Amino acid sequence: MSFNLLHNRIAAGAGALAMVAVLATGALLLPARAAQAQDAPSEPVSVSNVTRSITVVGEGKVQVQPDVAYLNLGVVTTRATVREASDANQGIIDEVIAAVQAVGVAEADIQTSSFSVSANNYGPNGLLPENEITYQVANNVNVTIRDLTTVSKVLDTAIEAGANNIYGVNFALKDSAAAQAEARKSAVADAKARAEDLASLTGVAVGELISVSEMVGSNAIAGSFRENAMAMGGGTPIQPGQLDLTMQLQVVYAIAPAAAQ
Repeated sequence: MSFNLLHNRIAAGAGALAMVAVLATGALLLPARAAQAQDAPSEPVSVSNVTRSITVVGEGKVQVQPDVAYLNLGVVTTRATVREASDANQGIIDEVIAAVQAVGVAEADIQTSSFSVSANNYGPNGLLPENEITYQVANNVNVTIRDLTTVSKVLDTAIEAGANNIYGVNFALKDSAAAQAEARKSAVADAKARAEDLASLTGVAVGELISVSEMVGSNAIAGSFRENAMAMGGGTPIQPGQLDLTMQLQVVYAIAPAAAQ
């Protein structure tokens, strides 16, 4: 073997040994570095920017006296033809409107709410023969009564004038702003009490107010009729009773550390 060939083989063997040594060293270092990475404490997560909160819904309710009434009444007539039914209906509804105006209802407070014509195959004694049809015309009006002492009088007068289709009386407030403000005030106090109760149960304290919002549709007004309410103006007994107005607010408070005992 020539000297040059021997020299090249020796050099190649030395290089291979050197590469093995490097790989072995790397293999020893990688687990050590991985262990160091695992042992190194992770970066602490700050909770200073995370707002802990208590969310409650407070409810406020007030009772108020109604100051306006809405009456829906009308006339239904049945005749052999549409024209006869319509003419008869128009004559009676005109008398009804004139009568309620005569007892104090303003013309502007009377508004047509519905008008309909329908064909019927029924008569007073039941099903009519196939070749017979009657026609029914219905005309209804909404009446606003601003003097509650005249509710019974208006109703009786309308019936006497020919009204035979009455859907009832609803009581309300012309302006509910003041009642709503009172109910909101009560809802805020209720929300604070609820939040403090939750805080005491969970070992924290109620902090500053974060947000407050009014629940959609919470300003509902419902009639509450009292047994001792008197009939308004004599005649047909009508009880205005009182109204319940309810407001709901969603309130969010920050959580504060509980005070040291």
